[in-house]
Amino acid sequence: MKSIKEEINLNNKKILLRLDLNVPLDGNKITDTTRIDKILPTLKFLISQNSKIIIISHVGRPKGKVVDELSLKPICKDLEIKLSQSIKLVSKNVNEITSKDLFHSDNEKIVMLENIRFCPEEEKNNQQFAKHLATLADIYVNDAFSCSHRAHASIHEITNFLPSYSGLQLSLEVDALKKITSEIKKPITCIIGGSKITTKINIIKNLIPKFDNIIIVGGMANNIIKYMGNNIGKSLQEENSDSIIEEIFSLSQTEKCKIIYPEDIVVGKNLNGVPQIKELNEILSDEMILDIGPKTINSINNIIDESSTILWNGPAGYFENPNFANGSIKIAKKIIENNKSNKIYSVAGGGDTVSLLNSLNAIKDFNFISTAGGAFLEYLEGQELPGIKALN
Repeated sequence: MKSIKEEINLNNKKILLRLDLNVPLDGNKITDTTRIDKILPTLKFLISQNSKIIIISHVGRPKGKVVDELSLKPICKDLEIKLSQSIKLVSKNVNEITSKDLFHSDNEKIVMLENIRFCPEEEKNNQQFAKHLATLADIYVNDAFSCSHRAHASIHEITNFLPSYSGLQLSLEVDALKKITSEIKKPITCIIGGSKITTKINIIKNLIPKFDNIIIVGGMANNIIKYMGNNIGKSLQEENSDSIIEEIFSLSQTEKCKIIYPEDIVVGKNLNGVPQIKELNEILSDEMILDIGPKTINSINNIIDESSTILWNGPAGYFENPNFANGSIKIAKKIIENNKSNKIYSVAGGGDTVSLLNSLNAIKDFNFISTAGGAFLEYLEGQELPGIKALN
């Protein structure tokens, strides 16, 4: 990929900039601005180069129809404040916009098109739609890694009609993921959580040959605890996961990768229950596993101390309730401690992990935080992302 920083002359050039500004909205209020904050460096760079910027993004899933609640208006206002720049939101149907509708004076530097997914052609990767978008600009920049697993018109087909570059954030994201999948500094450890082992099996299988340790926590670990002959009571579990677990353990032995799962756990009678530390063979039928226990935390911390690279995707328990957040918080603090002393390269991703780190005000204490969900996971599975392929 060529970064936009490699383009020599951006002065007065019109830049079609694809961003992912799909932030959570409560009415007109943005409840988490992480995605907006991450793309500010690209916007500031383009402003410094005296470019004219045409922002494209989406919010939610309007399915090709205009949905007023999914307008980019509140995001436009937030960006105006953060950049100290006026930004014009062009609410006209994208199919009807011409370059004359965009910049009316030299003082106008940034315009934003309304939610690109209001147009059904976007998700269909429609060639004519992409060609039309290309008539609005001189250069295309993709700074939306989190959308790059989608073959959509403003991500994929557009690159056939304009000189195309990666934005600063997209380049950082790909570089960070390369460091944990191909340019590896060993020993390397993956801490992987989440509720379903079937959704992460391809990631685990892809990482086992490359990683030294894979630590399985959260709801996924319940299946392993049960597979090892323990009662897991009312805990979250998947049916028919034994063959997947056998496959993971068999591959890990062949590839000499250690699989670590909880030694002890914290249970409650329900999600709001009183926490109780237990051994794996002590779980009662009316109890739920909701966090990892102190012995497990200690073991994970020792592995982190021995690691040079860490990938973390998925919390260790039901962290939304502070009674069951201890495991996730202790893991975060240990990674941060080692990060601050430059002992480790750390990458974290996934919505719940980012929420946890946000609640600890620890986003800046990791080498890289990915706000991408599907794209992050598909990259780790070894899949080729359409948006990245189009830029190559």
